[in-house]
Amino acid sequence: MRNALIFYRKEMLEAVRSYKLLWIPVVFIILGIMQPISAYYMPEILRMSGDMPPGMLELYKMPGAGEVMAKSIGQYGTIGLLVLALSAMNSFAGEREGGAAELVLARPLTPFAAASAKWLAQLTLLALSLGLGAAFAGYYTIRLIGSLSWSEVLAASALYGLWLMCAVSLTLLFSACLRAPAAAFLSLAAAAGLALLHSLLPRPLNWSPAALPQLSAQALTQQTAAPVAWIFPVLSGIALIVLCFLGASLSFGRNKLPRF
Repeated sequence: MRNALIFYRKEMLEAVRSYKLLWIPVVFIILGIMQPISAYYMPEILRMSGDMPPGMLELYKMPGAGEVMAKSIGQYGTIGLLVLALSAMNSFAGEREGGAAELVLARPLTPFAAASAKWLAQLTLLALSLGLGAAFAGYYTIRLIGSLSWSEVLAASALYGLWLMCAVSLTLLFSACLRAPAAAFLSLAAAAGLALLHSLLPRPLNWSPAALPQLSAQALTQQTAAPVAWIFPVLSGIALIVLCFLGASLSFGRNKLPRF
């Protein structure tokens, strides 16, 4: 346990030195505040475009605060997911390709403890970035659009954060056995594939982790969802994270060279 904590501090120190703890939260904050600002100033933007037919601006209806907040959090499913995958793709692959994996495993540190430290470091980065992004998005939504329940923002952020952590765990899994670019590509492809399958087959796959973004939006738009609707996506998301974590620790323990 002590060695895992030391390795976790080393991972966080690397995140500080590489400025990940600075630029990734900044990206999440910018993504979060873009939606309420653009929704509030949309009439002025359309008016300045000069191509609007007469009377069209009067038909514009300001979206509700919950809808704007849901779209703000939904921004993290594209650029935010890409940023997280790129930041995690070198977690195992970078040390293996740089020759540091042998030094790490030569110490009294088990592969399970090393994987735990790396996973916890990514969770810290995700929680910090998503927390700050959602907080700024909620603040601007309340100031510009209307009132918002912070408990609903917290619930929606937690559900979406679990989905993002699934994608990050997939990146760690592929990073443990592949090169960094391949790990990022395959994890993004896997997340996109899960989301596509859920959009094509929403009812048969309403238990999958890909249902978490939809449940996150429902938590903010006051669409009542049965409590049981949250259980299976949350449990399947946790199961996916655990499987990816165990797979990553086993692959890192074997310490194989990348296949391609």
